[in-house]
Amino acid sequence: MPMMPFQILGIWLRGLLAIALLGAGLYLLKEWYDSPRTVVEAPRAVEVDRRDGSPARDEGVRRVVHVSRWHLGLDRPTAFLLGGLALLFATLGGGLWGTRYPKKSEGKPPGAGDPASSSSRGTVHRVRAPDGTELHATCVGPEDAPAIVMTHGWGVDGSEWDWSRDKLASRHRLIIWDLPGLGQSQRPANNDYRLENLAHHLDSITALAGGKPVVLLGHSIGGMINLTYARLFPEKLGTRVTGIIQVHTTYTNPVKTTKWSALYSALQKPLLEPLCHVMIWTAPAVWVMNWMSYFNGSAHRSTDKSSFAGTESREQLDRAARYLPKAWPGVLARGMLAMFRYDATSTLGTISVPTLVITGDRDDTTQPWASGVMAESIPKAGLHTQSPARHMGHMEHHDDFAAAVSSFVDSLGVQAASGAALVENMSV
Repeated sequence: MPMMPFQILGIWLRGLLAIALLGAGLYLLKEWYDSPRTVVEAPRAVEVDRRDGSPARDEGVRRVVHVSRWHLGLDRPTAFLLGGLALLFATLGGGLWGTRYPKKSEGKPPGAGDPASSSSRGTVHRVRAPDGTELHATCVGPEDAPAIVMTHGWGVDGSEWDWSRDKLASRHRLIIWDLPGLGQSQRPANNDYRLENLAHHLDSITALAGGKPVVLLGHSIGGMINLTYARLFPEKLGTRVTGIIQVHTTYTNPVKTTKWSALYSALQKPLLEPLCHVMIWTAPAVWVMNWMSYFNGSAHRSTDKSSFAGTESREQLDRAARYLPKAWPGVLARGMLAMFRYDATSTLGTISVPTLVITGDRDDTTQPWASGVMAESIPKAGLHTQSPARHMGHMEHHDDFAAAVSSFVDSLGVQAASGAALVENMSV
């Protein structure tokens, strides 16, 4: 699932829960192994006098003690064994149950399953950013079609667009890339994950359009990168960039636009930022904890609650939950620290190109009112609300998402054609 700075608490809580489950399971199994067994004493051996059959001296003759094997029963050892095995199963296999919630996938249209990864389709490119980082990108769709550069959320990769990819690629040229340190893109050698540096990476990716204008589409941090790009490269708006699509994102520090923002804002300096630094220093241990959270199912439950509205498929839930352990914790933490310092409020009114803002009516990660602010502040912006939808609404309602994006991009072509006709008529 896409990660936001305030979700650092969830990473640590789920990790500690995973350790607690494993520790408790091992403790119960140890108690079962060390529990006393049933002891049976054999009849005492006695030396007999061969002449008259009377007992002789028995000094030094030891008793023979037999220890019976454990057997299933209503007792403490059995409770220890079954409890320990249950906790170990929950630790290592709870996620299998977590992807089998009732009614998931039932009644879903074709394509709701797990599609092939975007990296297995289209033309693969390796793009070198200004800082030397090699970025992975895939181009799908007709080369002469309108180009859309798709930037995913933090902690995931370009495969989050897989459910809507084929519908969009039938009419548009999609440029799908992985942010640095995620998916198949390299980590920056200087560990620079500032939004400004990521915007320069985005500028390098737009070159794959071959000089044609593009539409910038970004989800979560991808939308933040779009707004940062608009601030750094205002001269490219209207020429190289003809439109912007903001998907379940925000215009400022995401701590301020999430549910419980007052609490998280108060915790940012004393707790959230230090936890990010600790996660960088202890990345290998956190990586193991994240995999344990995935296997025990706590990652699935957290993802289901924060990212979906209840109509997602099992495959979508499992894919979104699996993003967390796949991402390196040090990369996640550095990106979170960068988002703490993000604010594009003053940029909104300067955006000169048409913009589509897509939000989810139940999104607690980036609340709908933040999308409303963007739609009202950007001069040529429109708002599209998905319902019921949370932070991964574009995946859960992929048909609706693809239709909204296609309609917006098509409208840009009509506007461009109308503008060209107007200029031609004026010249005559």
